[in-house]
This record gives sequence, C-alpha cells and structure tokens, in this order.
Amino acid sequence: MLDTAAQRATMVATQLRANDVTDARICAAMARIPREHFVPEALQSLAYVECCISLGGGRVLLDPRSMAKLLQLAAIGPEDVVLDVGCGTGYSTAVLSLLAAQVFALEQDGELAARAAENLKALGAMNAVVIRGPLAKGCPRHAPFDAIFLNGAVEIEPLSLLAQLKDGGRLVTIACDGAAGHARLYVKHDGAIGGRSAFDARVPVLPGFERPRSFVF
Repeated sequence: MLDTAAQRATMVATQLRANDVTDARICAAMARIPREHFVPEALQSLAYVECCISLGGGRVLLDPRSMAKLLQLAAIGPEDVVLDVGCGTGYSTAVLSLLAAQVFALEQDGELAARAAENLKALGAMNAVVIRGPLAKGCPRHAPFDAIFLNGAVEIEPLSLLAQLKDGGRLVTIACDGAAGHARLYVKHDGAIGGRSAFDARVPVLPGFERPRSFVF
C-alpha cells in the first residue's frame, strides 16, 4: 500500500519548497489534503507526480508546482473570500478552504461539480460551496472577491472575472502566448486593473478562455 502521507511530504519538499514556495500555510495545506482522492481511480498512483493529471474532457488537475506558486502569488489571507474557477474535482478548493475564510468553487462540467461537492463534503470543508455555471462568467451573485484563482490557462484576458474583484483584490492565472506560458497576477486598485508576469508555466487552457480562431478560406 502506498504511503500517501510520505508522498505528500516529498511533494512539498521537492516540488514546492525546491521551487521557491516559501509560504508555510500553503505548504502545510498541501501536505494535509489527500490529493489522491481527487484524481480518477485509475490514476491514483500518479497523484503526486510533477505533472498535470487528466480529469477527462480536456480538464486537468494542475501540477503541484504551478498550483502552489499561483496560490503564493495570490497572497490569500485567512479573512479572504475566494472564487475558485474551474475547480474540477475540488482539490484546489480543499486547499483554499484551509487558507481563506470562504471559497466559492465554480465548475461548469456537471460530473466534475458533483464529484467536487462529494469530495469536499467528505473532507468536512464547511467553508466551501460548489456552484455550477460557465467559467468565463464567474460568479457575480457572490462578488466581489478578495482573490480569484484560475485552475488553468487563458488565451484572452478574463475581463468578466476581473470585474468581480474587490478593490485590492487579486486574480491569478497562466497566460498563454503560443507555445509559451507564464503566470500572471492582476490587482485591482481604485477601480483600475494592473498586471505583471511571474514564473513560466504551461498548463491547458480553460474552456471559455480560448482566443477566437481565424477562419481560413
């Protein structure tokens, strides 16, 4: 039987701390949440490998390094209300539930949303709720948010989501430009949005955030 507690400790040491994830709260949260519960049963042996894991339908569970570095970039505090966009099976939401006051997990795939709700209930994540709806539209009903976390990349600016930030709010994602990708932090200040790039990363684009394709005649 696999020692998943040891695997989590190794993940934190080799994929987080070795890649400049210095936030002790993030390391502790990812060392606590059983990642293997959030991947398809046939892939559970791969739960702690250093890559994205397919959830089906083109969706993935982000690799630990990218996820942790995005969380650190978002600087989530214990009083924050967070929108988790594209929560998949709920792993990111479970980690966020240990970092923030409240988490709204947005998922448009019905099967993934149901699995996320079951997983979070099993973990006793009482400050997290799963909401089904189009990812690109966000969750205006519960806005504004202190932080918005995207579980995937974007090819276009997530304008609808940026509009749902509080003043001082942060949004983190991976911006794709052709074959390249880099983490992007957006911050709202006095109604204006500023942004900066951070580390390099390459993850699949979330549905609804694709660049329109040109027609060839």
